[in-house]
Amino acid sequence: MAGRSKVMSDNLKMEIAKELGVYETVKSRGWGDVSSRDCGNIVRKAIEMAERKLSSA
Repeated sequence: MAGRSKVMSDNLKMEIAKELGVYETVKSRGWGDVSSRDCGNIVRKAIEMAERKLSSA
């Protein structure tokens, strides 16, 4: 997709994937094999982290 910018860094995605237990799937088979539910959980966790960061600023 041309012009699409990254919203979440790769490092943050990997950190959250480790926390949620899907890192091994990503590492061995790639993001394409991560379930939609797990991807949604990763996004949800990233939003929670961002909200906490904003509220403490």
